[in-house]
Amino acid sequence: MNRILLVEDEPVNIQAVSGILKDHGYQVSVAISGAKALEVLTRVRPDLILLDVMMPGLDGFETCQLIKANADFREIPIIFLTAKTETDAIVRGFEVGAVDYVAKPFNGHELLARVRTHLSLDRLHRENRRLLLNVLPEPIAEKLKCQQGILAERYEDASVLFTDIVGFTPLSARLSPTELIELLNHIFSEFDELAAGFGLEKIKTIGDAYMVAGGLPEPHPEHLAAMASLSLEMHKVVHQAFDGLNLRVGLHVGSVIAGVIGRRKFIYDVWGETVNTASRLESHGAPDRVHVSQAVYQRLSHRFDFEARGITELKGKGPMETYFLLGEKS
Repeated sequence: MNRILLVEDEPVNIQAVSGILKDHGYQVSVAISGAKALEVLTRVRPDLILLDVMMPGLDGFETCQLIKANADFREIPIIFLTAKTETDAIVRGFEVGAVDYVAKPFNGHELLARVRTHLSLDRLHRENRRLLLNVLPEPIAEKLKCQQGILAERYEDASVLFTDIVGFTPLSARLSPTELIELLNHIFSEFDELAAGFGLEKIKTIGDAYMVAGGLPEPHPEHLAAMASLSLEMHKVVHQAFDGLNLRVGLHVGSVIAGVIGRRKFIYDVWGETVNTASRLESHGAPDRVHVSQAVYQRLSHRFDFEARGITELKGKGPMETYFLLGEKS
């Protein structure tokens, strides 16, 4: 049931509007001034606000500006319901952030139609935003709303992790398609929760491979340590998901370029030598191990235990000193 906040100081109007809305299934909260409306918002988040203009103390325009200045409330649609119908007043109402302007005396059917319309539009907006944030990091989604053209940025200190499920391909011949997808969905959903919990950014999945980046799109001072902890937890997820499955992980740190590519099925992706090296560390690693570069070892050796692997020949990279991450120091 939708909740509507009515901000109105005239008892007759409060009774009339509240009656109409309640008769059609809406929950109604009432505030008799702009200041009271701001108090109500801290306790109850309405789905829509009906706001008078001419009130004692804060007028409707000032109240609307204060609501729109608050990140917690600015997305709530506001409809002005007022006898102030001069053109400059209507224009100002839209300028301060209202989605509609209904004149008093109002027609009940028209008011209900506008309320329904803006509630529906708000639901569509929130659903579109939810879907967008499933594809893009929130800071990138916000940038795309106000920036045209290519969106790309260099990050001088970022970590990149690749995983691959060892034994998944032969397993796919034994399980039904539904069982296989359910297993993969379970594992990757757990990975998603872990990555978010550590403040890291899932980049993409390719088949049974999973890619994560740290230190972007917003700074994360502990991104590399968080990535190391994530990799250890990922092994536990795979072991618990299916007996006999193991994970192979590669981790490297360095500079990357990140940005949005595509116009229809766009994605947020990461490029550079750091990405290539992390991928090679994964493919040249070992089951049930986290294979890391010397750069990772040097930065984390005071917090984590490692096992030296020696010189490893990475395809396309040549010989590199690499290590296996064992766990956090006692």
